[in-house]
Amino acid sequence: MIKRKYFLILGLILFLGCLPQKKSIKNSPNIIYILADDLGYGDLSIYNQASKIKTPHLDQLAFEGMRFTDMHSTSSVCTPTRYSILTGEYAWRTPLKSGVLWSYGPLMIPEEKETVAKLLQRNDYQTAVVGKWHLGLDWQLKSNFTENQIIRKETGIISDYDEEIIDFSKNPTRGPSNVGFDYSFILPASLDIPPYVYLENEKFTQPIKNYTDGSNLEGDKDYDFWRPGPMAKGFDFYEVLPTFMQKAKNYINQASKKNHPFFLYLPLAAPHTPWVPNKNHRGESDAGMYGEFVQMVDDQVGQLLQYIESQGISEETIVIFTSDNGPYWKSHHIEKYNHKAAAYLRGMKGDIYEAGHRVPFIVKWPGKVSASSLAHGVNSLANFYSTVADLLGEDSRVFDSYSLFDELTEKQNKIEINPIIHHSSEGHFALRYGDWKMIEKRGSGGFTPPSSGPTPKGEKEERLFNLKDDPSEKINLSQKFPQQLEKMIRKLDSIRIIH
Repeated sequence: MIKRKYFLILGLILFLGCLPQKKSIKNSPNIIYILADDLGYGDLSIYNQASKIKTPHLDQLAFEGMRFTDMHSTSSVCTPTRYSILTGEYAWRTPLKSGVLWSYGPLMIPEEKETVAKLLQRNDYQTAVVGKWHLGLDWQLKSNFTENQIIRKETGIISDYDEEIIDFSKNPTRGPSNVGFDYSFILPASLDIPPYVYLENEKFTQPIKNYTDGSNLEGDKDYDFWRPGPMAKGFDFYEVLPTFMQKAKNYINQASKKNHPFFLYLPLAAPHTPWVPNKNHRGESDAGMYGEFVQMVDDQVGQLLQYIESQGISEETIVIFTSDNGPYWKSHHIEKYNHKAAAYLRGMKGDIYEAGHRVPFIVKWPGKVSASSLAHGVNSLANFYSTVADLLGEDSRVFDSYSLFDELTEKQNKIEINPIIHHSSEGHFALRYGDWKMIEKRGSGGFTPPSSGPTPKGEKEERLFNLKDDPSEKINLSQKFPQQLEKMIRKLDSIRIIH
């Protein structure tokens, strides 16, 4: 009988040993994902030697990790990119076909939708978001609202509610906790979009009893630009960035003491308008208030990195730094300050051109990612989901997401060329495949005039560029390479029908 029990136990051990094993919690790294808001590809000194902005801490982060040279946000504006980072899917597959959510749009991510936060939760991670949310909240409404006070997109979905029908005496009913975050401390949307209030775990930290008339929208838009709307008592635009960083440190302090790794998603509200550097950074940049705000971001990130070191967890923590889209930096800004926030790239935030969506992307992962290394592959921020899944040994197949794991670990022979889709604020599409980029419509599709335009006689509406030879998108090759153009058109169409 004893002998039989022995063989049964041995058989069970061998069977369990053959099952897929979850990676050990002890060996799983912490993940901190820092997302700047409207930071340009050419703002960081490490990306642009001619930058008028000093970014020593972010430059040092790049020296200690890997710098990507051809990384792209999935959209050239805020909300869609944030959706893609968390879900691994393009936001244009949702009812949001252009633009962003505004003040009072409902939660954009369906509760049943898979997210990177849920994926990490299932693998015993603590999860938190601290910063600018901009993915909607389920606000509670007053009882006497009418149908015409609901703003709808052409698709029929609710995109926003009229401010007057929001019941600010009640907390929203759904938010980050419904899409995988154990803890949240957020600003509902951008720093220039009301309501101006913090929410901690979907509860107002202060009652909304004040109202701001906004800054002078017709005056100098170079800095103090915010819209009128409800505001919590004591809300200070100049202290939002330090507040987020302090909350991030508090969370890291608590989370690092527990026997589980943590994921901190840290979407900053800077350097998006209003450009509000505090007094410690005034007068220190040659690129005006914008430059000072970027340098404040650099300083605050530097302090956060120092704090991680002081906690003794830097060796077991992945730090990612990037931006949600290109810079809000117009031609008159370039002329005034002689600073090119997008470096040599064409356009600005909102555009289908490279400046709208090519972003800095830096990864530090001690012991795994080589210091001062470069990655030149074409990638998008949607790839974060599949990369995390790959790290955890989970199924990493998502429609629009490809793992960066091989690039991060420099297994160059395994790297595949994958197509990615760009999307502008007005909903224009472009396809990037290797060196080639095809833009489907005329114009910028965004903030650079003209946003649309007529097609020259005898030409197709689509434009074709070779970014290896022409990174500034000056030479349209659609007539010279018609077969390549048709190939790109067919490829774009084939990706769009997948769902």
